[in-house]
Amino acid sequence: MPRPSVPSARIRSAVLAPAAAAVALALTLTGCSASGADSASADGKITLTVGTFGTFGYKEAGLYDAYMKQNPGIVIKENPTTVEGNYWTALQTRLSGGGLDDVQALEVGRISLATSEELADAFADLSDAPGVEKKNYLPWKWAQATTADGRTIGLGTDVGPMAICYRQDLFKAAGLPSDPEAVGRLWAGDWAKFVEVGKEYQAKAPKGTAFMDSASGLFNAVVSSSPVQYYKDGKLAYKDSAGVKNAWDLAVKTSQGLKMFDTPWQTAFSKSTFATTVCPSWQQANIQQFSGPANKGKWNVAQPPAAGNWGGSFLAVPASGKHVDEARKLVAWLTAPEQQAKVFQKVGNIPANQAAYALPGVVDYKNPYIGPDAPTGRIFSSAAQAIKPAETGPHAQDLTGAFSTGVQLMEQNGKSPEEAWSDTLRQIDSTIQ
Repeated sequence: MPRPSVPSARIRSAVLAPAAAAVALALTLTGCSASGADSASADGKITLTVGTFGTFGYKEAGLYDAYMKQNPGIVIKENPTTVEGNYWTALQTRLSGGGLDDVQALEVGRISLATSEELADAFADLSDAPGVEKKNYLPWKWAQATTADGRTIGLGTDVGPMAICYRQDLFKAAGLPSDPEAVGRLWAGDWAKFVEVGKEYQAKAPKGTAFMDSASGLFNAVVSSSPVQYYKDGKLAYKDSAGVKNAWDLAVKTSQGLKMFDTPWQTAFSKSTFATTVCPSWQQANIQQFSGPANKGKWNVAQPPAAGNWGGSFLAVPASGKHVDEARKLVAWLTAPEQQAKVFQKVGNIPANQAAYALPGVVDYKNPYIGPDAPTGRIFSSAAQAIKPAETGPHAQDLTGAFSTGVQLMEQNGKSPEEAWSDTLRQIDSTIQ
């Protein structure tokens, strides 16, 4: 994963820990949660705990402080976890064993399971929480967190519309256009064109640089923009999915040896050893942190070959909490358009609340690190509205992680595409039913 405090930590599936380690972690996190104990302080204030993974941006944007100022009887405490896979393992244990936070974040790859008959009753309905307006949310995002009986158990925090972030200076050095509009036209409509542009780049590339950062990043991007991914008609379809197979074949052609989010990948930003990275909106935070001050203004952002969603989360309220009403009010406020706009401006998370797109500082936002002329707000907000999400399922997050690991078998372990594919399917068949 990346650092603990960037949004991309929220979209990476971790390898499942051994059972003993998972239980130990769950117990540790349970001990950190306040809702399982007396969460009213001596002065009568109510403490609301918020369980998160990675960076949701609320603390960074000053939203907790703002809410507590508006509501002096409330104290907010965030309980962050770095790796989403660890967070989810602990949350499942706590759903049956107690110790839940008053507010729990849910990754989009888990939302199908959270809304299932097995788990949905564990969460409160948020559709009628004070201030919530269904029409403000992206329709497909609202639908993802709505159960079969019509309850909405999570409010969308952000989505992961994709773009391509690229180094203007390296493109110029390789004889490619550097203007965002011209760059987007190079690969418009087809990820295969993106790979072909990579070949053009490599033919004249500055010494020591590669076109892409990671084949696993390309794989996830192609899958995320495919109409059929890991599920079809409610059943697992990863073996025959055209989206998965196309993504795998393109990843085979672009293997670079870097594993997304690991230290060498982070270091490669500052060393300027690659020219492009698939860029969901949250990737902007990684670029700025890892590229460093010396590379400010060298990046730019262009439209992707196809619209797709990579990442995004929800806030849910456990029905067993001691302060359900107060927690519902907090979640409604945190996911309102004005607050989501502030988070976007601070950490780059594109709002799931589409009413935020028209607010100043979103559609007209230009990331000062990437460059004063980079139309980041327009590109990401328009990409978000163009998303046509594919069917998801209870193991979507685990499948994403498994295939990313499979690509890394080629990138880092030197396995042939055929060997890596067979190993990946064998691992999935043995762990996912």
